[in-house]
Amino acid sequence: MREAGPLAGSLAEVKTPEVAMANKSRLRVKLHSLNEDQQWTDLGTGYVSSAYVERLQGVSLLVQSESNGSLILESKINTNTPYKKKRGLLIVWSEAENHGMALSFQDTAGCHEIWEDICRVQGIDPSVDITQDFLDISEDEFDEIPETSNMVDLPNCELGKLKQIATIVTSALTSPIRKERLALILENEDYIKKLLQLFHTCESLGDTEGLQHLHVIMKGILFLNKTCLFEIMFSDECIMNVVGCLEYDPALAEPKRHREFLTQNAKFKEVIPITDCELRQKIHQTYRVQYIHNILFPVPSVLEENCLSTIANFIFLNKVEIIRMIQKDDKFLPQVFSQLKDKTTDDDKRRDLVFFFKEFCSFSQSLQPQSKGALFKTLTKLGILPALKIVMILDDLQIRSAATDILAYLVEYSPSMIRGSMLQEYKRNEDSKLFINLLIEQMICDTDPELGGALHLMGLLRSLLDPENMVVTPNKCERTEFLHFFYKQCMHKLVAPLLATTEDTCEKDNILGTDKNSKDCLGAVRFMRRIIGHKDELYNRYIIKGNLFEPVVNALLDTGTRYNMLNSAIIELFEYIRVENIKSLVTYIFEKFYKTLEWIEYVQTFKGLKIKYEEEKDRQNKIRKNLHYTLYSKIFHRSTRALEKKETCSKENTQKVETIMEPSKNDTFTETKNPEENEENLDLPKTTSSGGYKVTFSNSAGPVNRTGNPTCSRVVGLVDYPDDDDDEEMEDEMPPGKRPHLDP
Repeated sequence: MREAGPLAGSLAEVKTPEVAMANKSRLRVKLHSLNEDQQWTDLGTGYVSSAYVERLQGVSLLVQSESNGSLILESKINTNTPYKKKRGLLIVWSEAENHGMALSFQDTAGCHEIWEDICRVQGIDPSVDITQDFLDISEDEFDEIPETSNMVDLPNCELGKLKQIATIVTSALTSPIRKERLALILENEDYIKKLLQLFHTCESLGDTEGLQHLHVIMKGILFLNKTCLFEIMFSDECIMNVVGCLEYDPALAEPKRHREFLTQNAKFKEVIPITDCELRQKIHQTYRVQYIHNILFPVPSVLEENCLSTIANFIFLNKVEIIRMIQKDDKFLPQVFSQLKDKTTDDDKRRDLVFFFKEFCSFSQSLQPQSKGALFKTLTKLGILPALKIVMILDDLQIRSAATDILAYLVEYSPSMIRGSMLQEYKRNEDSKLFINLLIEQMICDTDPELGGALHLMGLLRSLLDPENMVVTPNKCERTEFLHFFYKQCMHKLVAPLLATTEDTCEKDNILGTDKNSKDCLGAVRFMRRIIGHKDELYNRYIIKGNLFEPVVNALLDTGTRYNMLNSAIIELFEYIRVENIKSLVTYIFEKFYKTLEWIEYVQTFKGLKIKYEEEKDRQNKIRKNLHYTLYSKIFHRSTRALEKKETCSKENTQKVETIMEPSKNDTFTETKNPEENEENLDLPKTTSSGGYKVTFSNSAGPVNRTGNPTCSRVVGLVDYPDDDDDEEMEDEMPPGKRPHLDP
């Protein structure tokens, strides 16, 4: 029970302050004094208590120095002295005029404990923050008092001080400022190595209590979350001793054996000899730090998770460095791939290589996107898919599972890169067994009752076939190229089990109800309904090419006129095609199956399909007629323009001849009797063997060349192409020797 002074009624006298303090709890404080310049002076750090002092005839505040144990404060609690509590961590009072004193506490609990003693002596309710009005100390001067809560001083590193050190480290975690100061002390004073030396001493002496204090200390230092401290703790010199300290958890009846596991059970295998000592050391360090993070703190609380963020970052940076060092070695990765693809490699060696490469790909997840992209391009060039193809056909489930995980890393980062590699594989050797078909077979033939491997592969195939992540550029359309390849080379393997189920079950059993085969058949029909529901012409063309409606029609015919779920599902499938007017499927169904299905009149679906088919036929005929009329109109107008142009040309030539040539006296001259006679020489358009029209203009010019009537002919094309006028101009510009001969 706490001694409360004379007001307690029956107190035993305290002969010396030392005796009183021996019975009190140790409350760490810093003592300050207000000097003549109104500045707070630090008088030292110690432990405060309240006790009855016979010499002062009253209860007093006593502070014993932390460094040497001397008494640095002995202040009687007077009933008329004003005391004030500030921020829950300061108690301030005046010893005399212009002589203020202050106690700065490390935590609020200690401050409240001493405040209760003061209030009890003065007979005041401890819920107040001030006992009397202050006259000498202003409010601003309170703010100048440094808080002891931010003060950190570690005692000498000795066995007898381990409990005190554990308390200081634990309490420092509550304040960011104190964490910074504690980390600075631990880094600069080589304190951690001294603590680890004490660990060996405690183990030698069998000092379980000391070892448990060291567990608390090391765990607290980890929670300081400082990279500079991790560099010390995780060095080759210290890390196993740190793991040893963490074995002695006070909450456990028996210590763990983490060092034994790391040194004896965990074996490091060099699948390819590592000649770089720094790389080997970095791999060992990363594994051990990962062990500390994952095993010692398997389910960290929110506070612990935040405090361990720097450890996670430390591991991340180590992984990045390991990847960089492996990439830097020009021989390492090529040797891995060479042995993976070598058919003479034994299964145990191949298993180790696959597991190594899986961990390597896992580490690569730590890289930035640019670095990861460069790495995966390198792996592709080295032949990662051919290597995976070799291991995927092995009987070892562990190897196949690891290979699937490796492929998942690659697909997750760049499905486009994997699609490109698969296309290149097909183009190199079209007759070989494709890697993607191997994945489909592995998915279909998975022997796991829970289908774990099948689900994993299904997710990978879904990513590879997702049009949303396919690249579209001005020079490349990945969706068209890859999906065309897939539908042509892989789709038949993917849907083979569905088609087999549809055909077999519908032939064996056409009775609806509880039979499993009927349910499978019904499921296949529903699956086809979902495919058609996408309204994707790629799917529709594949259905038409493979005549995939034949088993559906057979199943409908087998049900006869019975009204059941299978019959209804098939009818609904055809009705959906009719309502949505999927033209390619309407044409396919009518031309292929209508004669077989026209007898079904208990629904109007097939009559409706016929109507849709005929409407589409009529529409196509109208389009053809309109096109024919349009072409004919263009041809007619083109021919008319050509006739007019040639007629004009002919008249102009006639006029020129009559103007230039004068008749000779000896020549006979025949007068034109009727101007309409020239029209008789105009031939109507004649169809040529090429499908055009030949228009011939004849004009009598006997006196000019004395050889007969010159004739101008012109072939008019069936269609008025834009460049036809250019041809006419070219012909007009041709020299006489190259012009076409005139018809006689």
